[in-house]
Amino acid sequence: MAGLAAFPALAQDGTTEFIQPASAVRNNISSFRILQWQDYFDNTRNGAILADTTSRALHFWSEDQSIYRLYPTSVPLSEELTRRGFTTVVQKVVNPTWRPTAAMKQRNPEWPDMVEGGAPDNPLGTRALYLGWPAYRIHGTHDTRKIGRRSSNGCIGLYNEHIQELFELAKVGTQVRLI
Repeated sequence: MAGLAAFPALAQDGTTEFIQPASAVRNNISSFRILQWQDYFDNTRNGAILADTTSRALHFWSEDQSIYRLYPTSVPLSEELTRRGFTTVVQKVVNPTWRPTAAMKQRNPEWPDMVEGGAPDNPLGTRALYLGWPAYRIHGTHDTRKIGRRSSNGCIGLYNEHIQELFELAKVGTQVRLI
């Protein structure tokens, strides 16, 4: 059994959860899928961000469609924490201050009331796109183990280098859809 840990994990059908392979066959597989903006938006005015919680990926299209980016993400821990639908980017913040919501503090009373922006352990990382939904963000993370997993309290997390790139591409008013 110890030898199985050396083989890559395989995705199950219809999910991005992983299981260990039953044989030594190596497969290069990914749960990412390239999506077309036309299937999710009427247009790309102000740009478009699609966060796919199933494949744990974020897609970005520029307004003129000359730029397309695909980033791996973290997603909410549970369905109860997952928000779906349309919103927009309403604010962009460099080195955001993090404050847990009341529900987060109830689940995790040991958490601090605040972590200063720029702190190396700030859960929002180096940049955050604030959405039209209260307390919901697309942000970086200092904990890279979270990317590709159900690990957030509702937000969509990216590697810090990816949120920095997206932060420059997106603007206030960029359309956002979570599916």
